[in-house]
Amino acid sequence: MSSKTQNNKAWWLVAPVFIMVAFNALVPLMTVVNYSVQETFGDNVFTWAGVHWFQDVLHSERFHSALLRQLLFSGIVLAIEIPLGLGVALTMPRKGPWVSVCLVLMSLPLLIPWNVVGSMWNIMALPDIGLLAKVINGLGIDYNYTRQPVAAWFTIVLMDVWHWTSLVALLCYAGLVSIPDAYYQAAKVDGAKTWAVFRFIQLPKLKHVLTIAVLLRFMDSFMIYTEVSVLTGGGPGSATTFLSIDLVKIALGQFDLGPAAAMSLIYFMIILFLSWLFYTLMMKNEDA
Repeated sequence: MSSKTQNNKAWWLVAPVFIMVAFNALVPLMTVVNYSVQETFGDNVFTWAGVHWFQDVLHSERFHSALLRQLLFSGIVLAIEIPLGLGVALTMPRKGPWVSVCLVLMSLPLLIPWNVVGSMWNIMALPDIGLLAKVINGLGIDYNYTRQPVAAWFTIVLMDVWHWTSLVALLCYAGLVSIPDAYYQAAKVDGAKTWAVFRFIQLPKLKHVLTIAVLLRFMDSFMIYTEVSVLTGGGPGSATTFLSIDLVKIALGQFDLGPAAAMSLIYFMIILFLSWLFYTLMMKNEDA
């Protein structure tokens, strides 16, 4: 029985990339950790603060409110975008000239920079000149996202759904086209209906794809900043002030580096924990 000799010299080609990524990640992280346990009064003078900033953040009503809004927003967009993206993927053609057309159209929202997305929806939703505002107000519904918290939430959720449902649809589409035709042929022979094919063939085969889609969309929605900052600025009042926006206000607006550093580390740990929880629940009972 012959054994193949593995050549690991290719790792030397990617080693510089790993070193650069590690350096660019570790240096900012250690700087944040340093600020989170110290107090500074300017002139580059620091004093030890220990876990004082972490205690302040965890007992802050402001942090709890921002975290609740962040969790609510992520929950809403996941509940909309995952089923909607899967439904769109199921309706997309598998063969023919329309495949390329559909893929290009679905990719277009993903190519638009985040600040441009916020500016686009800001213009469309402006109460006086915005097309979206004109249509909604024309239906007899009082809509002004600059003054009404519910309208502001509706606008940012609609903006996020428009921007990111395409990602879920493309991921699901890639998973669907990778399912072998033999499964569909066997289902046809057995006389399986469309719902049965979806439930027993397509959905199980999309489990890993949907896991990736949920994780990507959760992490991105939980860290959303640019679009909401451009569209509402966290308003009206603090209705759309998520953790990311509140963190920037503390760090740059108030220049409280200690609390901001502690909050960013707590923020990071929350994302890690919830991502692990999502992955564990979705991959439960997975065969080895």
